[in-house]
Amino acid sequence: MSAKRAEYISPPPLKRRKLDEAASETSDMDNETHDGNSDPQHESLRIFSWNINGIAPFLQRSMDSFVKKQSADSVSAPSLRVFLKRHRWPQILHLQEVKVKASDRATKLAVERAVNSPSHDPDHGPPYAVRFCLPSNRFHGIGAGGKTYGVATVIRLDYLQNVVTQVREVSWDDEGRVLVIETNSNLSLWNIYAVNGTSSPWRDPQSGKIIGTRHDKKLSFHQKLLEECKMLETQGWNLVLSGDLNVAREPIDGFPRLRTRPEQHVQNRKDFNCKFFDDADGLRAVDSFRYMHPTLRKYTWISTNQDWLASCDRVDYILLSRRLVEQSKTLVEAEILMTPLDRGPSDHVPLSVTLNMQKQKRLR
Repeated sequence: MSAKRAEYISPPPLKRRKLDEAASETSDMDNETHDGNSDPQHESLRIFSWNINGIAPFLQRSMDSFVKKQSADSVSAPSLRVFLKRHRWPQILHLQEVKVKASDRATKLAVERAVNSPSHDPDHGPPYAVRFCLPSNRFHGIGAGGKTYGVATVIRLDYLQNVVTQVREVSWDDEGRVLVIETNSNLSLWNIYAVNGTSSPWRDPQSGKIIGTRHDKKLSFHQKLLEECKMLETQGWNLVLSGDLNVAREPIDGFPRLRTRPEQHVQNRKDFNCKFFDDADGLRAVDSFRYMHPTLRKYTWISTNQDWLASCDRVDYILLSRRLVEQSKTLVEAEILMTPLDRGPSDHVPLSVTLNMQKQKRLR
C-alpha cells in the first residue's frame, strides 16, 4: 500500500484567512443556512460522486458578471459551489475525469476558488479543500495536451481537519484514477475513475512497448483494486468505493439494452461482478443503490447526442464493505440524481449515499 500523499493546493494566506473566518462564522449559522454544521460530530456522513467530464465549464465566469442588472432568469455558468449548496453541503464530493494537466497550478487554484466562492450573494456555507490525483504516465493520460483523466475530491474543511487522517494515492496507478481518504473512524473513502476497456494498445509505462489492450488494462485495474481493498479490510478498514467504474452490471442497468458487443465487454462485466460481488474470495461488496432500490431503473451515464434518456447506463457506483451494511446497518440512503439540472454540462449524473456514523462505531 502506497503512502504517497495526494497533491493539495493550499490557498494563499489571504484566502486561508478568509476560509478560517468563514468556518468560524458559519459555525453559528442555523440549520437552514448551513446544514453541514448542524452535525459537528459528523454522525451523518454524506458522500457524492460525479464524473463531470471536464472541470473547465465549472471554472468559467458566470454570464451574469457581464451584465449590470441581474434577473431571475439570467444565464449562469455551471457552479460547483451552487451544487454543494443545493445538496446541503455534503462532507465529500468525489469528481472524476476532471481533465486537468498535472503541472497546471493555475487551474487547480481555480478549482479551489470555484468550490468556495458564492456565485452572487454570500451563501453562509462552509469552506472546502480540494485534493487531486492527476496522470503522470507519459503514454496514457496525456492526450488533449495533458488534460485527460484525473480525479479530484472536494472535502468540507471541518471534516478534513477533524476526521481525515490522510489523503493518498496508490502505488499501482499512474493515470490519475484513484484517490483515497482515510479517517479516524477506520473509514477508507475511495474516489475511482476505472479504466474503460477498448481495443486500443496498453503500453508499458517505462518502455512504451505494447503489452496488451486497454481491455487487459481494465482487468489488471480490477485485480489491483481488489487486492488492496481486501488487504485494507483485513487491517480493519471499512471501505466506501465511489466513482465511475465504467461497466454496467446487469440488464436492468442499461437502456435500451445492456451492451454485449464486442465480446470483451461481456468478459469485463463478468470479471467485475465476480471480483467485487459474487466470488466467495472476492470483495463481496454491497452496491448501495441496488441494495436500497432492488428494481428501480436509474442510470448515471446519459448520452448527450440523443434525446434525454434515449441511451443510458448505470456505470457509476458507491460500493460499501459488506459489514457496514449487514453488521452495523450504516447505510441510510442511496440515490442517483437523474435530472438534467444535476447532469449539468457532463454526460454523467451524480450519485450519493448517506451513512449513519454512530452505527459504524460498532465495528471499531
